Amino acid sequence: MNKTAIAILVSTTIVAACGGGSDNNSSSLPQLSAATPASLSGTCDALAAKLSFANTAFTSVQDVPAGTLKVAGKPIPEHCVIEGKMNQRLSPVDGKTYAIGFEMRLPVAWNGRFFYQANGGLDGNVLTATGEIGGGGPLNDALNMGFAVISSDAGHSSSQNPLFGLDPQARIDYGYNAVATLTPMAKQVIKTAYGKTPDRSYFDGCSNGGRHAMVAAARSSVEYDGIIAGDPGFHLPKAAIGEMWSAQQLAKVATANAANGLPDIKTGFTAAERQLVASRIIAKCDSLDGVTDGMVQDIKACQANFSLANDVPTCSGNVRDGSCLTTAQKDAIGNVFSGAHNSAGTALYASFPYDVGVNGANWSLWKQTNSITLDPAAAAFTFTTPPQSASVISQLSSYALNFSMDNDAPKIFATSGVYAEASWSFMTPPDETNLGALKARGAKLMVYHGTSDPVFSSNEVASPNRFGAPITRHQPLRKCLYCSRVA
Repeated sequence: MNKTAIAILVSTTIVAACGGGSDNNSSSLPQLSAATPASLSGTCDALAAKLSFANTAFTSVQDVPAGTLKVAGKPIPEHCVIEGKMNQRLSPVDGKTYAIGFEMRLPVAWNGRFFYQANGGLDGNVLTATGEIGGGGPLNDALNMGFAVISSDAGHSSSQNPLFGLDPQARIDYGYNAVATLTPMAKQVIKTAYGKTPDRSYFDGCSNGGRHAMVAAARSSVEYDGIIAGDPGFHLPKAAIGEMWSAQQLAKVATANAANGLPDIKTGFTAAERQLVASRIIAKCDSLDGVTDGMVQDIKACQANFSLANDVPTCSGNVRDGSCLTTAQKDAIGNVFSGAHNSAGTALYASFPYDVGVNGANWSLWKQTNSITLDPAAAAFTFTTPPQSASVISQLSSYALNFSMDNDAPKIFATSGVYAEASWSFMTPPDETNLGALKARGAKLMVYHGTSDPVFSSNEVASPNRFGAPITRHQPLRKCLYCSRVA
């Protein structure tokens, strides 16, 4: 199994190592001082009586004794847990009640630092604010290390998924406004609790949480000193289009229909056939890094050496026993990996690297299930404008398989009536290639991305910024973004 991941460090302290040059001299950049610890002023009950912030209801403040909460078997020290809601309102569009729900956990013994824990997926849940640190297993967490931590639902509840996208403000809260709104509130709560605002603030998230992190790096650069963006879906609307593109390709070679009468895309590329392709990738690419160890470590060389057309046997006739692929399958699977395109050949999302992860359950889940359930739901109600009627919720597979790459895909850039901000605006970082403000402060951004990721491509760093418009980057940032290393 390939356990390769690309780790990209956009850090003001290592830019010189990425290619040198006087403009990359880290010694000329600010060096942030260490945080100083403090203790909670009084009890949790006393804190509850002091909390106040505009348009915010603090619904619960409770003491959590040491050892009550554990992460990876480790007992968490005593802390206060605060629950609340911001900006509660009744939507004039769908008549539903929305609010930005949150939870904060404040340790009695505080290390002087603040940690924003970003959610993945469609959000909608206030997860336990332990401050999980992305990029590894849950061996430790920010709360256990003395951070004050916040988590949120990004402005809607899970029961409102995916139809929250019918409300214009819920879209924007999900995209960027929940983070922008909660951050100053959280810092004010911390000041009330400890007598000072945090000396250092950090942000961490994976998948959609990684997108939140990339957006925070651009929109909230003055608020955060260190940001970790894991497998970031920072072009999430285009990634959803890419998923539906993949479903459409696999539907072309499906050998059976699902219960709803539409092509069963799992039959277009079976588990045995995915295993076949993975075995041919490992056979062709394993030794390219100089060591034969069952892993593909030189991803770039693998793309140049592996050929789906030539390295995977082609079936004779209509044989489908897992020992070969038909010519039609090779065309369809090749289209999946080459990325979504419209009829003019313009790329709509990035290509994907060939990788043995194609044999994994996660690849099948995203490409052959979520691509006709979760992704079309997000596209129908949140990423395209205007959103579809709520009745489409029962027809998501049909919506995905009939999504027009020519006519529907451009709707991620559209506005309409009360939907005054396009998803490309509220979901992606503004001026995404310019992290000058973050860099100038001496702050750091770390990005890691697995090459087996089936929904957010690790090739995305070189993908078009808009349909047909290539990304350009400031030279110092370009050097660092392209000095990828295998972790």
